[in-house]
Amino acid sequence: MKALVALILLVQLPIHKAVPAAPPAPLGCDDPESVAAAEAAVNYINGHSHHGYKFALNRIEDIRVVPQGPNNDIIFLELDLLETTCPILSPTPLANCTVRSFAEHAVEGDCDVKLQKVDGTLSVLASKCHSHADSSEDILKVCPDCPLLASLNNTEVLGTVSAALNDYNSKTTDSYLRLLEIGRAKIQYHPAHTVVAEFAVGATNCSAEEAKANAGACQLLPEDQSNFGFCTAVMVKLPSQDLQVDCQLYGHQVPAPHIPWLSRVSYPTGQDTSAGLVPSAVGFINHNLGLSHNNPVASESSSSEILRSMLSAKSVTKRAVAEAAQHDKVPRPVGFVPLPPPCPGKIRHFDI
Repeated sequence: MKALVALILLVQLPIHKAVPAAPPAPLGCDDPESVAAAEAAVNYINGHSHHGYKFALNRIEDIRVVPQGPNNDIIFLELDLLETTCPILSPTPLANCTVRSFAEHAVEGDCDVKLQKVDGTLSVLASKCHSHADSSEDILKVCPDCPLLASLNNTEVLGTVSAALNDYNSKTTDSYLRLLEIGRAKIQYHPAHTVVAEFAVGATNCSAEEAKANAGACQLLPEDQSNFGFCTAVMVKLPSQDLQVDCQLYGHQVPAPHIPWLSRVSYPTGQDTSAGLVPSAVGFINHNLGLSHNNPVASESSSSEILRSMLSAKSVTKRAVAEAAQHDKVPRPVGFVPLPPPCPGKIRHFDI
């Protein structure tokens, strides 16, 4: 009799149906995990760039995560970057580099980056970037008197760089410096006709005194002694002529494993400044990140297979969230609609 009563009570117990767990919420652009991925991407971009300046993160435009298995995700990032004042060869940590202001005719970068995260460790698989200067019209609306970027092969710019380098080499007692590349230049006509140029240099195996006899024979120092630097030249042409040059050498740097190009630098041996431009920079006002980062796999939409996986993952996630919302016991407000992840993220420097 007791057994029968126990059985009846057991049958009457409420049956709780198991509810499948909802998938994790999509990452927002300013979530710590997203920021960590963006920082890894920016370090990769700067570490694998060959020309120009380092870029800093301005905003995370979008992030997509495609699960590959337990503790294994593929992450697609869309990033807005801004050019800093640190040349790509500078050993200055990015955190200490100043982002160029809008009035300096800022250069922006747009990058798609594909990363993999395995057991918490991030690695970059591919990157695709392009960069461009702000429009002259926008600059002049805000700052009518601000000088604009000039073409890297402008004759006045080339003349200023050549005069500045010759002036520096004629006064130094150290190594003879050779031009590596022109980084950026601006020409101002009022109140004085002024040319400002920035350019990268490398120390050679000649002293400045030895180079007077045959500068063409001077070669950049070998990898185990290499010494790169950067110069800024200001030439006033009118109403009276004046030239100021400031050059700083960084000292020998051992190329990091992720910057293999440093060990293969090959620049012109002549002092002709026009040769210090990569062909794709001739006629342009800034170096393009696309020269170093042009891998189509970096974009989630570039591969049909990746795109199908993304669409499938999104579809499954939407269905799972909808089913969980229908069957779980958590009360939802009337008309509740799950919000998409907050993207794009916050602006760190200025709106572009």
